[in-house]
Amino acid sequence: MKKMLRTLLILSALLLFSPQAAVAESYPAKAAEKLANGIANMSTGVVEIPKTIVITSQSEGVAYGVTAGIMMGIMQMVGRTLHGALDVATFMVPTKPLVTPEYVWKDFNKETTYSSDLQLR
Repeated sequence: MKKMLRTLLILSALLLFSPQAAVAESYPAKAAEKLANGIANMSTGVVEIPKTIVITSQSEGVAYGVTAGIMMGIMQMVGRTLHGALDVATFMVPTKPLVTPEYVWKDFNKETTYSSDLQLR
């Protein structure tokens, strides 16, 4: 029994000083960041509508921005909201955001794009 306890203690000490233990320290922060990003994108997805109207109006003209910009904004809103829900559901696996810009208020004059490339943070 003592020999088994000593072996487990040595294995625990080796695991504690391994490089994986150093990486694991930042895991809670990465998971919390992904959760916060998902909650923010779910709750502010509706801001994509006026954002897209403004961007489309500046590039294509006011008439096109008001008509087509509303429809494109609704699609962007659905995309951002669903990506936010996906981030909330999978926050335990910290991946980089699939939405660019990361938050709707960052680079407000930049059109929102989506990526399908999953990468760990």
